[in-house]
Amino acid sequence: MPLADIAPRHLFFTGKGGVGKTSLSCATGLALADAGKRVLIVSTDPASNLDEVLATPLGQMPTAIAGAANLFALNIDPEAAARDYRERMVAPYRGVLPAAAIQSIEEQFSGACTVEIAAFDEFSKLLGDPAATAGFDHVIFDTAPTGHTLRLLTLPSAWSGFIASSSGGASCLGPLAGLEKQKALYAATVARLGDAVATCVVLVARPDAASLREAERTRGELAALGIANLQLAINGFFSREASDDGIARAFARRAEEALLAMPAGLAGLPRRVIPFLPRGTVGLEALRAVADPARAAAPQQVSTAATPLPPGLAPLIDEIAAAGHGVVMTMGKGGVGKTTVAAAIAVALAARGHAVHLSTTDPAAHIAAAVGGEAGGLQGLPGLSAGRIDPQQEVADYSAEVLAKAAPTLDAAGRALLEEDLRSPCTEEIAVFRAFAREVDRGRDGFVVLDTAPTGHTLLLLDAAEAYHREVLRTRGEMPEAVRELLPRLRDPDYTKVLVVTLAEATPVHEAERLQADLARAGIRPFAWVIGQSLLASGTHDPRLALRGECEIPFIRRVADELAPRCALLPWRSEAPEGVAGLRGLLDA
Repeated sequence: MPLADIAPRHLFFTGKGGVGKTSLSCATGLALADAGKRVLIVSTDPASNLDEVLATPLGQMPTAIAGAANLFALNIDPEAAARDYRERMVAPYRGVLPAAAIQSIEEQFSGACTVEIAAFDEFSKLLGDPAATAGFDHVIFDTAPTGHTLRLLTLPSAWSGFIASSSGGASCLGPLAGLEKQKALYAATVARLGDAVATCVVLVARPDAASLREAERTRGELAALGIANLQLAINGFFSREASDDGIARAFARRAEEALLAMPAGLAGLPRRVIPFLPRGTVGLEALRAVADPARAAAPQQVSTAATPLPPGLAPLIDEIAAAGHGVVMTMGKGGVGKTTVAAAIAVALAARGHAVHLSTTDPAAHIAAAVGGEAGGLQGLPGLSAGRIDPQQEVADYSAEVLAKAAPTLDAAGRALLEEDLRSPCTEEIAVFRAFAREVDRGRDGFVVLDTAPTGHTLLLLDAAEAYHREVLRTRGEMPEAVRELLPRLRDPDYTKVLVVTLAEATPVHEAERLQADLARAGIRPFAWVIGQSLLASGTHDPRLALRGECEIPFIRRVADELAPRCALLPWRSEAPEGVAGLRGLLDA
């Protein structure tokens, strides 16, 4: 089924990070625009690369895309939206209330929840208010990686429920009057999301088991939210062709096996399959080839010039292990292989006799699958434990702790007000932040390897120290010693080693470069970069895969020669690096 035949006015593309949501949303929008429709593409991703794919600088207002009549795009910038939202809420009180009161209100709007609801405000205007997009035939939302997307889509009910149940007049989100004004808009947004005629959600997945597992989880959660019009897009399917190349045969076999083992719920959805395209998907011509693969020129046999390649992971692990303890964090754009790299490092350190705990702050965690699952996957490595930060459990524990400490000093009304405050979404930020700090603290006595969330969420987490402190004071909690020590530990290169993980492609490298700059502003310098899944290093001679490998060269050279203090390169391997045995194979590369 071609991309351009998706009929509803509102289209969402969602899925695990790195599966190609932006490419498919842009290709679909371009195909509709080429067919004469007026189309607006909107990114709600905090780490958007919509500008790069469309080769056009974008802002928060619709911008015409050069070379594509009828196509427009915009980015919802969460930080800018938060600044605007904060000023809208505070401005009416300036000159009316004392300066101390104004400062108190501004502090209430300083937390991560304000960023979340401000971005959602912008999203709601586009989806819930027909007048905002009346000039367009289709509005396409290029959504964030799955965990963030689901949070965004569940916010209408969450915020509405919070407003309805709140009686105190103020919360971590600021004066509730500002939110009450939006209730009608939120209700319209909820209705539009559930309207199968007006809205379609396209689940994007790669033809691999982990990506399809994530898509099935998303399908179930969206269906539970009442979103019925769901479709599936399989992006980058590598078809089996006569070839004596072992890498090509394995590439095709893994794709076929993944699709055959697809969960039944996912297999029942209307499906589109987009073939593997050797060249990138940046620019209009590349996007037109995504929507119409017949436009893509057949690759010729390439003769890749010799280029020096960085070593594998072993030298990095030698240097990490020499410290005897500490924290290793893998960071980068969603879908680049952070989980695999984190799991491989944890297995290598445990194999050397170190005590290692492997964990994640990612809402869409896949740590257990990477090391082979809870049952039997860690046999032979008694020093290795694996877990994850569970937001629901952390919220329950934190709320119980705060209520227990405050109960002796509160009357019934005071307790009700505190319970209301603890129901706010800010509580999850505090609770998860505490857990993150607690995991980092474990690095004093052994190794902690943290597979962190996709870039936008990670930076919000690292940037939350002062907002966390204010929230703790407001809810009468306490500042644990692990939290006090967190930022100094993250900035200490002897204690914390940050590995920036990327692919040898334009968007992941540019995104990782921006991440490194953001970390530098926070006083954190990466220890190394890891480039994963390299076809250039795989040894393939299949024309399609070799062409993709040749396209990697300038990005490998930029990382190794200009950006990274240390660099490791991991080849694409015939066997998936899952389970302890598979991860050890990755270390031997």
